[in-house]
Amino acid sequence: MIGDRILGILMLLLAVSYGWEASQFPEPFGGAEAVGPETFPLLLAVILGVSSLYLIVKPDQDQPWPGVRTLLDLGFVLAVLAIFSAMLAPVGFVISTTLMVGVLCWRMGARPLPSVLTGVSSAVVVYLLFNFVLELHLPAGILKLS
Repeated sequence: MIGDRILGILMLLLAVSYGWEASQFPEPFGGAEAVGPETFPLLLAVILGVSSLYLIVKPDQDQPWPGVRTLLDLGFVLAVLAIFSAMLAPVGFVISTTLMVGVLCWRMGARPLPSVLTGVSSAVVVYLLFNFVLELHLPAGILKLS
C-alpha cells in the first residue's frame, strides 16, 4: 500500500510538471487553434494525474517482490528494446520491428514460426498505416527504394 501511494505521489508530480511544460508551448504560426501542439501532452498529463490520484486514494494490498527470474526477464526486454532503438535508423522500421516483435513473442512462449509471422505482419501493417494512412514517415533503412 505504501509503495502504491509513493508511486502515485511521484506520478502526480510528473503529471503536473509535464502538463505545465506542455502548456508553455508557443502559439503556432497563424494564431491559436482548438487542437495544437500542446493537446496530446495535456491529455497525457490529465490521464497520468487521474491515474496517480487513483493510486493515492485506493492503493492495492502489498505484494511480495518478484524473484530474480522476473528481473532477468525485464532486463532481457529492456535489452531487446535498446537494440531495437539502435537498429531503427540504420536498418529500418520493418526489419527492426520484425526482429523485436518476433524475439519478444518467442520469449513469451510462442513457437518460432508464429513469432516470426507475428513480427513480420505487425511491422508491415504498422509501417503501411503510418506511412500511407497517417502520412508519418518511418525510417525505411536498407529497404529504401530509390
